[in-house]
Amino acid sequence: MRFIVEGYPAYAYTGGRAFDPQRPTAVFVHGAAFDHSVWQWQSRYFANHGLSVLAVDLPAHGRSPGNLRRSIPELAQWVAAFIEATCSSPVHLAGHSMGSLIALETALAHPQRLATLALVGTAMPMAVGEPFLAAARDGADAALDMEAVWGHSRNAQLATSTVPGVTLLGASRRLNARAADGVLAADLAACNTYRADPAGLRTALFLRTRRTAWRIGTRRGFADACLADVDHHGRLGVGTVVGAVVGAAPGLIRPRSASFARARFRHSG
Repeated sequence: MRFIVEGYPAYAYTGGRAFDPQRPTAVFVHGAAFDHSVWQWQSRYFANHGLSVLAVDLPAHGRSPGNLRRSIPELAQWVAAFIEATCSSPVHLAGHSMGSLIALETALAHPQRLATLALVGTAMPMAVGEPFLAAARDGADAALDMEAVWGHSRNAQLATSTVPGVTLLGASRRLNARAADGVLAADLAACNTYRADPAGLRTALFLRTRRTAWRIGTRRGFADACLADVDHHGRLGVGTVVGAVVGAAPGLIRPRSASFARARFRHSG
């Protein structure tokens, strides 16, 4: 489905169901050099369990044209504008990897736009190694290999898949390779340089000391290794549940494993 956001068309996948702006809406934000398709299973699940769904393609990603945003705050501003253009009430916002930083910044800068927040494959700061950044700047295949290997569990690397005939590692790598020139490098640089405003975090996000109850995936990936201590429950504003799931790619999360998010969406506040 296409919308107009900041003067440009913007694409969002609706999970195979007609979008109804009057229903509670879940907005899914993809990671670096990906697009809406990484959320295909979760989009379909929630679209068939009481929510309207919008899995966005960020500007210059997937089916959305427009100028490439080069910082997390710029991307968060676009997401806030997307929510304003499409939804009549606060949304349930979920982000993966780079998308989790965008979702966090959106929550801090535009809390009135959100009902709940879920972060998947997250860390803050999300440091990216110089060899990875350099390979992405050079357009080298090594950057695609690093993204695929670090973003998936050991089982995925052994070619196991819940989808017959599909290698998740290969599909992820091919999806990154499909991105326009410069997109992966810009996205990784945005992740590497982003720091959430400490004062804003202290004011709006009340972190608890206990670990989160959910962890999806068994292999510690690059996001997990960056800052495992970010893995907490928390509350944003009044009645908004924040959950962090570290070290997982959305394509590896079975639809029924996303039931934690359904529970949070339905019973938060």
